[in-house]
Formats: sequence, structure tokens, C-alpha cells
Amino acid sequence: MTSWITRLAALATAGIGTALAQPAPWVIGATTSETGVLAPLAVDYRKGLLLWEEQVNASGGIQGRPVSLRLVDDASEAIHVGKLYVRLMGEEKAVALIGPYGSAASLMASAEAESARRVIVNGAAASRALHKRSPRYVFQAGVPYSAYGTGVLEIAKAAGYRRIFILARDDIAPREMAEAAREAAIKMGLETGDVELHPAGNVDFGPQVAKARASLADAWLAFGETRDAAEMVKSFRRLNYAPRLFFARGAADPKFIEYVGQDAEYTLATLEYAPSLPTPGNDGFVKAYAAKWSTPPGAAAAEGYAAATVLGEGLRRAGAEPQKLREFLASSAIPTVLGEFRVDPKTGEQRASVPAVVQIIRGRPQLVWPEASRSVAAYPQWSDRRPLQAGRR
Repeated sequence: MTSWITRLAALATAGIGTALAQPAPWVIGATTSETGVLAPLAVDYRKGLLLWEEQVNASGGIQGRPVSLRLVDDASEAIHVGKLYVRLMGEEKAVALIGPYGSAASLMASAEAESARRVIVNGAAASRALHKRSPRYVFQAGVPYSAYGTGVLEIAKAAGYRRIFILARDDIAPREMAEAAREAAIKMGLETGDVELHPAGNVDFGPQVAKARASLADAWLAFGETRDAAEMVKSFRRLNYAPRLFFARGAADPKFIEYVGQDAEYTLATLEYAPSLPTPGNDGFVKAYAAKWSTPPGAAAAEGYAAATVLGEGLRRAGAEPQKLREFLASSAIPTVLGEFRVDPKTGEQRASVPAVVQIIRGRPQLVWPEASRSVAAYPQWSDRRPLQAGRR
């Protein structure tokens, strides 16, 4: 009897010892849109986060401690996100946070994180609105809207183009992209007027063509959706207009070529992420993601993975104490699959990661900027295409 009691006591003691030997995990909180209207877009954001967690723990964790992601469904309802992040910081005891999918939800999450002085890294919040009040604990890891004109303006200036005509669909994101491009163009010494706004669903760009012709514009820069770009090309064809450079933010979508056929050739567009881009660690990320989820990663997956990469490096180098962690992130350059993470130390706004620029050549988007990574020798002028034929469909 005594021997059994002794053995049970020994086993209990060993169990307690093993439990005590287990290091406490790093609890990282985030909401993801697993249901609701954003779910089809945001599902890959969650998958990117889960892949990062799996890889980190397989390699021994961070500072010898495992990572425990606490992911809560926000049902695509931005209005409820703030309360969920309060819960993550309180009940779930998250030492740091990753932002939700989308700028509206991230505004709510970031406000709570800033109030609690808890670091949050936003992966899918491209708007600069989150950084207008110079928050101290909010950091942007993804590609900001303000960077969408960077590459094409570099191309225009290098080609000797001076007069830039800028348009935007009258929505929040395209307006922010276009206004930032206008500011950048002026700083580069290029000539441009006010941003020309057009409504969603516009099918007649004749008035804008007349203005571009009157201003002798060399380059037409459009920030909107794929259908907008197609309707612009149809208006060009009808009015026999061909700027030397035609850029449309959404033209990398295969639907653009379906809409306008051969007339898509030489159009420039942005690409914030693709499995083929030569960004740091992208090859390994693509292979691991495809192995785990049986599909290549898209932009949302890369955004989640990049945000987690940034926060993970911060925890590895600075620990979880909020002030030390924020100081490290505010002053560091960290490579991610979206490019380099480097922020304005006063606002936390991303300053380094920019979209690539592609050109439609023989029906496929070819990388033309950054120049060091271009996949074709040189990009042709859009006006060098064979003449647009009136009446083609």
C-alpha cells in the first residue's frame, strides 16, 4: 500500500515538474473575418497567420517560448472589433496584437490598442487615416495606399514625361492613392492638376479625355477598379486617343484583358503581391503555404504573414514590454514577403514597402519596376501600340 502511494506521489511530482518546466507561451491576439461579407477575401489572411505560427513553433518558438495565436471571428463587423480587442488584451492576456482585415476594423482595433498602450501591427490596413494622430503603439506592415503611385511616377520621370493626368474613382481608397500620387508628382517636379474624380460605374470618359488632351498630358494615371480601366480604354478607342503612358491600378486583373482584348497591351498596373515577386523570403513562403493549404498564396495571405513576421521579430529582439517593443519597431528595418518594413517613427506609417509595377505584354503582366527586378528588357510606350480601331468590341 505504501509503495503504491509512494509511486503515485512520485508521478504527481514529476507531472508538476514537467508542467513547471514548460515555458509560458507568447499570447498574440487578433480578430479575423471568418464569417460575413469580408470572409471570402479575408480567409487567406487567417491562413497566413496560422502558417507563421506553425513555422515559428516548429523552429523552437521565440526566445525558447512557443507562440499561441488567439484568433476571434469579428464576423466582418467593424463596429464590434474594438470590444473584441479589449477582450483579447484582458481575458485572453495577449501581450501584443495583430490587426484585423481592412482599414475600418483596424481603426477600431488600433484605438483600443493605443488606449491600452499595447503594440498592434496592422497587416491589412492600407489607409493613412490610422496614423493621422501620430499613435505610438500602432504600426503598418502592409503596402499603404499612399505608395500606389510610386513606381509609375518613377517610370514616367525616367522616360522624360513631364505632364501627368491623374484620375480616381470617387471612393475612399482610390482617392487616397490618387492624392498621394499627385503630392509625389509635384515633389518630383512633374506637372499635374487636381485629381479628376469619376463615379463608380462610369462608362463615358470623353470629358476626361478632352481635359487630358487640352493639358497635353504625357501620362494618364488612373486609380480605380478593373472595370473602370476597361471603360477608359473603350473611350480612348472611340475618341482615337492614346497617351504615351497609360496606367490603371486594377489592370493586372485577368478580367481587364477579357474586357478589352488586344487593346490591353502595354498597359501599366500595380501588383502589391504575387508568388513570383522577388521579395525577401517569398520563395519559402510560397512553397510552405502551398504545401499546407494546397493553393498558392494571394495578397491577403502575404499581408497576414508579413504582419506576424514583423511582430515576431520585435518580440524576439525586444520582448513584450510595450515601450521597448514599440521603440524597436519604430526604429527597425525588417524584411518581409511584402518588401521591407520600415515606418515613420512618429506615426508608425509604412515608408518602405511599395507595389511592383507590371505591364501587359502579350496578354500577361510582366514585371517592369523596380528596375532591378524587371522581367523584360524595357517597357514600350502605350501609344506605340498599333492604332486603336474604332468599332472594335
